[in-house]
Parts: sequence; C-alpha cells; structure tokens
Amino acid sequence: MDQWEQLRQQCMSCWACGLADTRTNVVFGVGSPTAEVLLVGEAPGASEDQQGEPFVGAAGKLLDDMLAMIGLRRQEIYITNSVKCRPPKNRDPLNTEKDACAGFLRRQLELMQPKILVCLGRISAAEIIRPDFKITQEHGQFFEKNGMWMTALYHPAALLRDPGKKPETFQDLKRLQAKIREVCTRTPMEFA
Repeated sequence: MDQWEQLRQQCMSCWACGLADTRTNVVFGVGSPTAEVLLVGEAPGASEDQQGEPFVGAAGKLLDDMLAMIGLRRQEIYITNSVKCRPPKNRDPLNTEKDACAGFLRRQLELMQPKILVCLGRISAAEIIRPDFKITQEHGQFFEKNGMWMTALYHPAALLRDPGKKPETFQDLKRLQAKIREVCTRTPMEFA
C-alpha cells in the first residue's frame, strides 16, 4: 500500500474527535494526489458528508464552473478541506476538531508537495496563510510560504450568497491561471 492510500485509510477510520459520532462519511479529498495545485476549504457540508466528496452541491457546481473558466478539471488538481468530517448543522469547526484533523492536511501537503495552494474562503485562509488574513482585502494576492505559492479565493458558497463578488473572483482566477503557467511543470493541455 502506498503512502497516500495509507494516509487515506487512517483518515477514513479516524475517531480523534466528536465529529466521528455524527458524520456519514469522512471527506478525504478528490482529484490527483500528484497535482501541483491544491484547493483547501474549511469543512464538509451536508451534501459532502452524504457523498464523501468535497465541494458537491450548488457550491461545488460553481467551483467546477470557476475551474473550467481557467481550463482546470477536478481530476487535474486536488480538492480537500482542513477538517475532514462535517460539523453538525454546518457550524464552524471547533479548535479541538481542527487540531484533530491538522495532521491529515499536513501529511497531504508533505506527500503532494503542491506548487500552489488555494484557500477557499476566509476561514481556510486564516488557518493556512495567516491568522489575521482579510479575505475582502487580500483575495487573489499570492504569498510565498514554505516553498509554496498561496492565495485565497472567496468561498463558492459566499459567491452564491453575494453574486456581486463574482467579477473580482474572475480576476482572481485569471491571476491563478497566470501563476499556474508560471510555476507549474505539469499543466493541463489548455495551458500548453
């Protein structure tokens, strides 16, 4: 069994916090474990918990459309969440829950070694880029950290609630596309 599959199996059988009692499925992630681009959200919602896959439902459809605008598909990147199980009623994850899952995301990063990490939403950006990250002011900006380029986009669910942010997000996606062209070696055919 390779290291990625071993990590996935450990995650799928995790009981390190109370979310294990209420989950339907662990949501480890989807896409290519060798991808150079990693997208990280906060935690699974109800649809994700039911299907065991991140970003499905209305927000997932919008994310797929956003990726398609810059020539990306789920199977060419990797999509996951910081927390792998759904908090009840979609509440924000507690610190103990975040801490229980932190090792899984850290190990995913070690195994993947992505060149670009995209935080989906303010909470993910505050966890990964910087605790005082301001999504309304810093979305779409790139930061280099631990040998990786990091940026944050508005969460697709936020864009569904406030479609007025879509033009800014389109510009952020174009910046992401340019950064992929600049630093990634294994790029989709559209970028060749």
